[in-house]
Amino acid sequence: LIVTSTLEAVVSTQSTGMGAASAIIFSSLGAAYGTAKSGVGISAMAVMKPDLIMKSMIPVVMAGILAIYGLVVAALIIQSIYPSPKYTLFMSFCDFAAGLSVGICGVASGFAIGIVGDAGVRSTAQQPKLFVGMILILIFAEVLGLYGLIVGIILHIRISASAK
Repeated sequence: LIVTSTLEAVVSTQSTGMGAASAIIFSSLGAAYGTAKSGVGISAMAVMKPDLIMKSMIPVVMAGILAIYGLVVAALIIQSIYPSPKYTLFMSFCDFAAGLSVGICGVASGFAIGIVGDAGVRSTAQQPKLFVGMILILIFAEVLGLYGLIVGIILHIRISASAK
């Protein structure tokens, strides 16, 4: 099915644009939540132990990486928007799915990072032996976003290969 009619061209461009927007919006939403929630924990912890602030910034950095995942996939998707008869509805829906994949995984990962980061930095301030456990849990929370990035890139590579 090659895009020939005006309606198909509009739908394919719209779904591709929605994929790029979904990637950056949802992954940034997850990053913002993770940063805010972890920041609350850092602020509460810093009142009693200000020397641990820099050590407690790890959840904030990990949450910020989620937005980069969305940016990467959004940039890949935007590169595939072109008014060519080779750009099919299938390809545009794959781009939409790629954006949703990284975006929704970014939201889930951001929520997990925020909750673990908040509780983790507070508990690490009270018991320093919990630091390694907090980092391990944060890694498992971050990898949820990485899974979405991998699926999004695979979807995009699939349609890039079929366009040739």
